[in-house]
Amino acid sequence: MPRANTKSIGELGVARTLTRLLESGYAVSLPFGDNLRYDLVVDDGQCLLRVQCKTGRLDDKGSIAFPVCSCANHRGLGRRDYHGDVDAFGVYCPETDSVYLVPIGALEGCRREARLRVGQARNGQVKRTRMAASFLLGASDDSTRAGISS
Repeated sequence: MPRANTKSIGELGVARTLTRLLESGYAVSLPFGDNLRYDLVVDDGQCLLRVQCKTGRLDDKGSIAFPVCSCANHRGLGRRDYHGDVDAFGVYCPETDSVYLVPIGALEGCRREARLRVGQARNGQVKRTRMAASFLLGASDDSTRAGISS
């Protein structure tokens, strides 16, 4: 099996996110070209959402971490956040084999990286904690569907 590189890892994240969105009943469109800041356009029945797909990683503390900015230092552009360019992040985590749809409004204060907590914090912290289950795509209830329009 060929070794994964950042491009193939990103493509897998887009494919898993696209699949999970379709399985959850959303209509999904693919933008033409690769010069846009979003990977998918999602129709939730009320509006169109620009979704940037990211691959998260589960850390040893029970959180899924994913980047909330792009880095184009090699082109002299530095780091850029996605505010105003996307409406939500589609986050695929290989370790949990799950996809999370996270509205950009839920990531206030995150500059480089955001975290979704998979389990309860060891110290019991609840305040300012984003629980992964709140954003899980494919959940049996409509909590995720309701959350993306905000």
